[in-house]
Amino acid sequence: MSRKYFGTDGIRGLANSFPITPEIALKVGMAAGIAFRRGTHRHRVVIGKDTRLSGYMIESAMVAGFTSVGMDVFLLGPMPTPAVAMLTRSLRCDLGVMISASHNAFQDNGIKLFDPEGYKLTNSAEEQIETLIESDLTEYLADSSALGRAKRIEGVHARYIEFAKRTLPRELRLDGLRVALDCANGAAYRVAPDALWELGAEVVSIGDEPNGFNINKECGSTAPDALCRKVHEVRADIGIALDGDADRVIIADEQGRIVDGDQLMAVVAQSWHEDGRLSRPGIVATVMSNYGLERYLSNVGLEVVRTPVGDRHVIEAMRDGGYNVGGEQSGHIILSDYATTGDGLVSALQLLAVVARSDKPVSEVCHRFEPLPQLLRNVRYKNGKPLERKEVKQAIEEGESRLAGAGRLVIRPSGTEPVIRVMAEGEDSRLVESVVADIVSVLEGTA
Repeated sequence: MSRKYFGTDGIRGLANSFPITPEIALKVGMAAGIAFRRGTHRHRVVIGKDTRLSGYMIESAMVAGFTSVGMDVFLLGPMPTPAVAMLTRSLRCDLGVMISASHNAFQDNGIKLFDPEGYKLTNSAEEQIETLIESDLTEYLADSSALGRAKRIEGVHARYIEFAKRTLPRELRLDGLRVALDCANGAAYRVAPDALWELGAEVVSIGDEPNGFNINKECGSTAPDALCRKVHEVRADIGIALDGDADRVIIADEQGRIVDGDQLMAVVAQSWHEDGRLSRPGIVATVMSNYGLERYLSNVGLEVVRTPVGDRHVIEAMRDGGYNVGGEQSGHIILSDYATTGDGLVSALQLLAVVARSDKPVSEVCHRFEPLPQLLRNVRYKNGKPLERKEVKQAIEEGESRLAGAGRLVIRPSGTEPVIRVMAEGEDSRLVESVVADIVSVLEGTA
């Protein structure tokens, strides 16, 4: 089935333009409410959002949609995506909604949906909702006496903070650690600093003054330069950068050097392996993860199962294979013992636990392997399908031929924005750079 609304991570686009309009948000609320209306109990949905200006508009429209089909709504306000997934389960809701465009700028917004267990929806569930959106929804309207109610839930920040803290041993404290924390002016601007402070850390926060327009703007996990400067400025032991909805994390060590998701997965996997906490002797990663991670984990007896890019693919492989650690190089780390989706704060806490117990600097704890030379370039395009052009296909074939036996090439369109991602990896850094440059040049000529 061809998708009209849903992409690789929910519905996403420019706010107040198709498909992120009040009209569509209303219909999504109605359709999702209908699709998850099972049994005779009073049905509930929980709605969270990040801090972008358009969140108010989308939230109000979705409340109207859900209540019109008889579903009660619990409003959380700005909360991380993993908190929404957790509270969907905790509050015994039939559906969860996160209004966010993750790491994108404020102009964009999106709608992510979670099932009653806190997992992102299956393809079949999304297809059912799309079919309903295109149908006559008026026949599903509730009677006047059966309309839903909307209620703001108090104390949700404390609930999530306590949940995050309980992922650590009760006796473990972060006393003596100075943490530079970049909240990306996003959904975790309140909960993340408080959680770290309650665990005993000295917290220096940036990106914690959202105004509706500055989410992810020159801050957060996709723009970590501000965090690195702050680490140097305050002589922090570690820097932690979340993204706009706090489902991913990037670390800076005490020298201000970036530590990506591959190194974090290596730290967590080896630590859990030594503690006997891995449910299977391995982890799940995507095709974008550096081969150095695979070589390192192989040397300690752990395998790496590869999936296509996207945390949903990672989670599916984890569930199918019984793995409890997985993630992406970008910092989406999924620890299924605790969460059903990526959780930047919980992932950072697992690293901090290793740091606190080892009494070693973050640079030593996090440098588990030397990555192979790898280069990723993003090429933005306006319209069309650049990867289907003859000259682009030819450039990709030539690149693959040059890397044959000496590296690998991964080229894919982003599922959330009009961008082609070109990644090459191999032992020879000059060859990698040359291959990427040639393909990017051709792509830019067709954009």
